[in-house]
Amino acid sequence: MTSEPLLLTRRDPTRNMARFYVLNVEPDLFNGAALTRNWGRIGTKGRFRIDLFESRQEAERRFLALVSSKVKRGYRQRDETG
Repeated sequence: MTSEPLLLTRRDPTRNMARFYVLNVEPDLFNGAALTRNWGRIGTKGRFRIDLFESRQEAERRFLALVSSKVKRGYRQRDETG
């Protein structure tokens, strides 16, 4: 798994919805891993949360579970063209 942040977006003009969700797994200072999340309405700074895990594998497991959950709710990965 890469250390690049994953950007997911969800847009529905009929509901005036434009949301983003950014996830990233990073090493922490104690040989564990941190899952950082930033989410909110596109154009705002949104909310931010950090979850700490004992290992990178645990953080990646949670990362994948969150991605799966968001995709089921209609979020899509932003493509390279924007």
